[in-house]
Amino acid sequence: MNTGGSRRGGSGSRWRRDDRKIDAAYAAALWYRSLQETSNDTFMPLFFDQHRFLVLKGGGGSGKSVFAARKVVERAVSEPGHRFLVARKVGNTLRHSCFEDICATISRFYPDSGATIYTGEMRIIFPNGSDIIFKGLDNAEKLKSIHEVTDVWIEEATELTESDFNQLDIRMRGATRWYQQMIITFNPISILHWIKKRFFDCDEPELRADIRTHESTYLDNRFLPERNKKVLEKFRFTDPYFYQVYCLGEWGVTGKTVFPAMILAERLRYLQSTGIRERALLGAFDVAESGERIDYTASKFTASDAGFIRVYRKPEKGVPYVIGADTAGEGSDWFVAQVLDNRTGEQVAVLRKQMDEDMFVKQVYCLGRWYNDALIAPETNFSTFPVRELQRLRYPRMFVRDSIDDYGKRTTRTFGFRTDTKSRPVIIAELVRVVREHPEVLNDIDTIGEMLTFVRDENFKPCAEEGAHDDCVMSLAIAHYLRPYQDCIAKSPETDERVEWHPSQWEDYDNATAEEKRQLIKLWGRPKPRR
Repeated sequence: MNTGGSRRGGSGSRWRRDDRKIDAAYAAALWYRSLQETSNDTFMPLFFDQHRFLVLKGGGGSGKSVFAARKVVERAVSEPGHRFLVARKVGNTLRHSCFEDICATISRFYPDSGATIYTGEMRIIFPNGSDIIFKGLDNAEKLKSIHEVTDVWIEEATELTESDFNQLDIRMRGATRWYQQMIITFNPISILHWIKKRFFDCDEPELRADIRTHESTYLDNRFLPERNKKVLEKFRFTDPYFYQVYCLGEWGVTGKTVFPAMILAERLRYLQSTGIRERALLGAFDVAESGERIDYTASKFTASDAGFIRVYRKPEKGVPYVIGADTAGEGSDWFVAQVLDNRTGEQVAVLRKQMDEDMFVKQVYCLGRWYNDALIAPETNFSTFPVRELQRLRYPRMFVRDSIDDYGKRTTRTFGFRTDTKSRPVIIAELVRVVREHPEVLNDIDTIGEMLTFVRDENFKPCAEEGAHDDCVMSLAIAHYLRPYQDCIAKSPETDERVEWHPSQWEDYDNATAEEKRQLIKLWGRPKPRR
């Protein structure tokens, strides 16, 4: 079939244009196939991603750094005039990591690129005007002399402070006709790290539009040698927590966790996969006030995206509930109330917000009434206002504790829960047991996040990691402590009959675990106050 002669004779220029189109399409197909054959599937779409921030979170051996090196070189070769800055916190670590990776990438995949590699100063120049420079951030003054950077790759980004990152961000302002991108690669460490807050927890639409996050593990890397996979797999049995964080790329903590981190991480992953946070009912109470009282019958729970009460299960008729409340104070400005189904200990609702104390009490009052007049225990360490206000509002069921009158040395009965050197270890130990034996009762992701950052300090005292909060933890611990004091079948205060316990019964009760206490109350009946 001789069509070539007639085309040449009729319109040579058109033939040449068509021929070039065919050649370009064929070359593009060959390029894509080569890229596909030599890259991991999980990273293929990212070669074409143009977000300003491409944030690659991954476990060891996932291949994220290999991909980053490949994309940097690919763009340097195909897009003239780039100036890439490759950075790590410490300059000396660049030579045997990013620099070697990029040199190996050029040697293997771009041997005809004409790249000139200056090993001493760690710089690579291409004939099309692109170049790649490598700098450490241990000398911030040196960064000020770097200009016209069009793109950045930050390796091991968790080593950087947010201030370091901001310096790099403002350096990426070189003139170019191509898109500009900062590639950020790292193994996750603390769940409190600024990278997580800035990129993974960001919910501001305008900021989110500039961000693409990606997660990978060694299981995504088909080029990882089998012997290397086996080394990583062994950690599943020898150090499960290390395996969870380093191998599977889960967010971790920097201290020794009080609660079982592996169990919490698994529960967190499960809850995220089921979308429980998104499915929960979010809202708050429209509180109707009548004089100095709250008209509960006229108050109602209203669903709203701006709400601060997350409901995982609505109240069920005849079910007993307990509420532990942690008030703001001493380094914390969050008010938190945890609602538990007392039959199972399951979290059914969580209130968490920064607000005025009187507003918190009104919301807790309505929350407790909604949940069948739940037994409530507000913490009284920093303020007795919530207790006094709930009394004034005539809330029907509040926790009463025995306390010693220092003046008369008599036992008195006081509303609310006080966290002190004796009670704090007890309620935390009970919550640790609950998490270890019944993680399925945890539904709130914010609470689990606090548990993962609840660590032992240098004095081995359980506390929130620096920069973290413990309001959700303490309110949940109080709620679980309350469970033996609430009947397993909801009763009204009018029919709430109590029985006299003998001293031997009180002794057995005091020496019992929380679960045993619940069983003793079932067996003997709810006790009258001690004499």
